[in-house]
Amino acid sequence: MNTIRITKQFFFEAAHALYGYDGKCRNIHGHSYSLAVTVVGKPIDDIKNVKNGMVLDFGDLKAIVKKEIVAIFDHATVFNKNTPHLGLANDLKQQGHHVILLDYQPTSEMMLIDFAKRIKKNLPKEIKLHSLKLNETGTSYAEWFAGDQQL
Repeated sequence: MNTIRITKQFFFEAAHALYGYDGKCRNIHGHSYSLAVTVVGKPIDDIKNVKNGMVLDFGDLKAIVKKEIVAIFDHATVFNKNTPHLGLANDLKQQGHHVILLDYQPTSEMMLIDFAKRIKKNLPKEIKLHSLKLNETGTSYAEWFAGDQQL
């Protein structure tokens, strides 16, 4: 049986600020993120299985990514926990806003590392995460590939 990759696209809105950055992105600003999640595996070859012919049901992949990423990051304001915006972050939280304080700089690159960990732990053992692509804007994106992680 052949190995196949399947990809599902997700969208979420989030704001962030880059702590210590020397450009405009040190200020709080938002993005309409687009996340492509690609997994790899062999299609199920069992006529009695309702998911016969599928690598992974797109609905199952959707449920994982929605729970682990979209439900958490959508419409959140994301900061590095060491940010000088901590007072603002706490004020926003007290006012009922969705604020996330991360152990890392909330760049697209670092978010992908986090997202890969969150997704991989929820995939069936026979399915592997192949790649992630996170568009921050229409012309800027970062990619994570499983094959690059051995470098």
